[in-house]
Amino acid sequence: MCAPAPRSPAPRKIDPTVSDFLNAPEAPQPGSLRESEVPGEHDHHLPGVSVRHTRAKGEPRFPDGPKADPAGSHFERRIRSFQPRRSRVTAGQADALQRLWPKWGLDIDGQSVVDLGELFGNGNPVVLEIGFGMGEATAQMAAGDPGTNILAVDVHTPGQGNLLNLADHHGLDNVRVGNGDAIILLREMLTPDSLDGLRVYFPDPWPKKRHHKRRLIQPEFLGLAATRLKPGALVHCATDWEPYAEQMLEVLTAHPDFENTCSDGGFAPRPEFRPLTRFEGQGLDKGHVVNDLLFRRVQR
Repeated sequence: MCAPAPRSPAPRKIDPTVSDFLNAPEAPQPGSLRESEVPGEHDHHLPGVSVRHTRAKGEPRFPDGPKADPAGSHFERRIRSFQPRRSRVTAGQADALQRLWPKWGLDIDGQSVVDLGELFGNGNPVVLEIGFGMGEATAQMAAGDPGTNILAVDVHTPGQGNLLNLADHHGLDNVRVGNGDAIILLREMLTPDSLDGLRVYFPDPWPKKRHHKRRLIQPEFLGLAATRLKPGALVHCATDWEPYAEQMLEVLTAHPDFENTCSDGGFAPRPEFRPLTRFEGQGLDKGHVVNDLLFRRVQR
């Protein structure tokens, strides 16, 4: 049997589309046109409409937002577990990136060590989440456990903007958004024993055999993560790709720095603090099996 996962208050319901409709102007009556909407007068964008802006060569996409490649060529080329995606950014997401990135964003450039207490403005426990999609689940977990700080890392620009907007709208000051490669963050920018937990939910399964080397949960990654996790820190993984779940279980079980919280050595039930996402719900409706793994960093 698996030991009960740590309990936390039920997550607050977070509207996943709130960022597209924040500060939305009142809809005009048919046939009417506000002065502010006269073409050429102002550069307004309707909520939910992607932003199109012609930039000069070399001009950053978001001058005050996340950098396109924060680490640049400072570090060796290696096989990456992620593939950056260029997607359209809505007006709400773009506004959040410009307005909130200087306050809550972190470019992972590998050039300096991060003081997590300074980054969050307090000494609360810090959990690193790698890959958060559009950020709905992250925002719900942050709302359900305000005493835990979440450093959420992804390279998906619309998701970064969406999470920032969700955090702002719901008053979640325990969320910080990292932009870039989590490996560089762990290796170059975090100090030993600085993290109280690690979350990796629905990482890319890289299903083709020749791509398995790109999977994130590998012995080398776990060895690096172990140096940054405090003894007793919880590593929580979840995937709906069963072959990847089996590999995760095998690799984590074999690693000397981690122990399974389940006494039977198997998968764990989904803990209450991890919300059921829309993506996950759709998969379950199609008969997909979602497996959670809960391992603890051991004292050595």
